[in-house]
Amino acid sequence: MKNEFDVIEVIGEYHRTGDINLRNDIVLRYLELVRIIAVSLRNIYSKYAATEDIINEGVIALMSAIDSFDTEKGVKFETYANLKVKGAIIDFVRKQDWVPRHVRHFGKELDAAYNELFVKLGRHPKNDEIAEYMGVTREKLDKSMSEAAGAITLSFEELLYEDNFDTPGGEAADARLYDEELKQVIADAINQLKPKSKQVVTLYYYEKLKFNEIAKVLGVTESRVCQIHSKAMLLLKHELQEYMNRD
Repeated sequence: MKNEFDVIEVIGEYHRTGDINLRNDIVLRYLELVRIIAVSLRNIYSKYAATEDIINEGVIALMSAIDSFDTEKGVKFETYANLKVKGAIIDFVRKQDWVPRHVRHFGKELDAAYNELFVKLGRHPKNDEIAEYMGVTREKLDKSMSEAAGAITLSFEELLYEDNFDTPGGEAADARLYDEELKQVIADAINQLKPKSKQVVTLYYYEKLKFNEIAKVLGVTESRVCQIHSKAMLLLKHELQEYMNRD
């Protein structure tokens, strides 16, 4: 991959000349970045779309990023492209409306119950407390959390990237997402997780494993991994909302 100075130089030349060959060269050099992002999000869309189709969406977003990138603002192109590609994929998945209505409805109710119980209890609620609050059995809650794992994860990703959709210039996105304070908030939230939950999140986000692959590593069912992941996402989302909503 070209170094930072060379990439900006080529983009500047492309903007001046409109030479599509220059743009195509940049796209080829950053295809691996698109692939990595698509794979990192595959648990959100794997039941509904092929990774190659998502990569194609990412390539379109990459080309758009090349067109809109401002070489004068001092933002790293790789950072800008990462945000634009990931945001576009999340937006694409959201607009496909793949998730069944009852699953989406449950996800919203679960999110509301979690936050209301946190206010009431002054701590992150346990699953039994959530089930009682929602008026369902623990078995029903676990089953629904398993089914809604992808939707709950997408909700977290949307929150993380909501300020980056259609962000002009990339400055706000770069400052917001890669701010060290925000990184620390997420790291601190992960550290609040129980060991098993922390392990699932680590395997999901850092090792890029699918739910069924994580299940094999941990020696549990895929359904159980989905349950653990959903609960972890609720905690992470709550902490992220607290950070973003503060004065």
